[in-house]
Amino acid sequence: MLKDNSWFRVFSRGLYSCRWKHRSEEDLRRTRKKKNACCWFSAVATVTLLSLSWMYICLVTFNDREDVNWQGFAELKRWVNWFMVLVITSAVLTCYCVLLLLFAMIQVALREPLNLHWLHKVLLFFGCLFISFGVAGISLKWRKEWATVLLSLQATAPFLQLGAVGALTLLSSFVFQVFHSAKDYSSKRMIAAAFILTSTAIFLCPLFIHSPCLIEQVPEKPKLIGHRGAPMLAPENTMMSFNKSISCSVWAFETDVQLSKDRIPFLMHDHNTSGFLRTTNIKEKFPDLVSQPSSNLTWQQLQSLNAGEWFLQTDPFGTVSKLSEQDRELARSQTIPSFLQLLKLAKEHNISVIFDLYSPDQENDTVETVDTISLSGIDPKKILWLPPAARDYVNVTQPGFIHIYNNETQMFKRGGNHLNMKYSQLSTSEIRDLRSKNITINLWVVNERWLFSLLWCAGVSSVTTNSCQDLHVMERPDWWMALKRYRVIWITADVVSVLIMAVIFMCHRSRPRICCRKGEEKQRNNATSWDEKELAPFIPTV
Repeated sequence: MLKDNSWFRVFSRGLYSCRWKHRSEEDLRRTRKKKNACCWFSAVATVTLLSLSWMYICLVTFNDREDVNWQGFAELKRWVNWFMVLVITSAVLTCYCVLLLLFAMIQVALREPLNLHWLHKVLLFFGCLFISFGVAGISLKWRKEWATVLLSLQATAPFLQLGAVGALTLLSSFVFQVFHSAKDYSSKRMIAAAFILTSTAIFLCPLFIHSPCLIEQVPEKPKLIGHRGAPMLAPENTMMSFNKSISCSVWAFETDVQLSKDRIPFLMHDHNTSGFLRTTNIKEKFPDLVSQPSSNLTWQQLQSLNAGEWFLQTDPFGTVSKLSEQDRELARSQTIPSFLQLLKLAKEHNISVIFDLYSPDQENDTVETVDTISLSGIDPKKILWLPPAARDYVNVTQPGFIHIYNNETQMFKRGGNHLNMKYSQLSTSEIRDLRSKNITINLWVVNERWLFSLLWCAGVSSVTTNSCQDLHVMERPDWWMALKRYRVIWITADVVSVLIMAVIFMCHRSRPRICCRKGEEKQRNNATSWDEKELAPFIPTV
């Protein structure tokens, strides 16, 4: 036991309770009896668990951070990396809660009173408020991300279970101490029931884990499709971006096509009334045209816009610092390319092209788009036709195009066998079922390694990605394991944990008896000492 005035005890007590001075034994006995101290300990543990869960949600939804930033831009008309602000705030909150819980457990180990300082109580309240707003925001504005969280558990559940077993083993000593300290039978029964139920759930949860990465053999690596090129290395939908994606060995270019006032197809994703505001300098060049749709600008006007300076200023993916000075200068000079330029680049490097057609009149604009493709001379089999309108016209004029569908029902109705969907719209079992029917599946937008690994194990055909530079160097999934081997690891970890906890329980069980014997001996010694003092005047001296 550490001395009452040791620096470690004072440091721990000061950070948790903001009390740096040692108090009298009577004061300590009085404060230890306060029930609200234990309640606040439970509150600290609960908020810590919530903050860890919230941080997990932030990390697994990091794949779709661009959606959050885009939503912020749509509302405020200003590009800010809002998701990174959210992640940093959540990380600070999680670190604070974990450290506070750690100091609380140190207080228990040192037998110090658990008097949580009022400032910690206020911060915990605001932490709960922050997490509540975050969960409500996802549920109301970003509900589809809950599917991502559930999908992530297929990749992380085996590791979370092993971590939970380890945490349960470490915390069992504290639980057993509380159990043996309980004076009434009902309290002991309640503690034992809660601990047994929790342990059983943790030990047996692998029975309900169905991960596609628990396989005997890894499928073929999915092909990569550059989402607007390589937008982490260059401004999206520019020739520099598509050239960068070629070095990442992409199988296809993904882009967005719109038509100018003089009917020239060009590349641009943003297609609302302020579509050019995010990625060009239209506000400085043509302030009167900021709110105009793309069909009101001529090709000559579009070519005069700068499409690269925004990338260096906003740094949407936090990658600008990794670019060379030469690449920065090249990015700064990018302009809006035509669809014909991209088709010629794809033909030169034998790369396929998949695109959305953003147009208020897709039926008529399809004609100019198909004519542009024919003019480029690219192999029709390299065109992955995604726009749903005018498919019959396309089949008649260009029967060689490969038609891609974003709906299973529509695909089967028209006799197609190529599907393009968001990664969270298909379960891993559905992916395997469709692949067994020779359906080619492309999923978008897949940026994180854990997600790519999971879909790789599930057998997906290809993925559309912003981070082709990271995914193309992967030679195998980040993790995969034979099911039998995982079961051996799972059962072994559970058995070892049970044995360790049994030993800890027996140690705690024998400790109160030892303490009782020492207390009885101390009482006898005190009584003997008192008797000798009382009888001393009557004992004759020799």
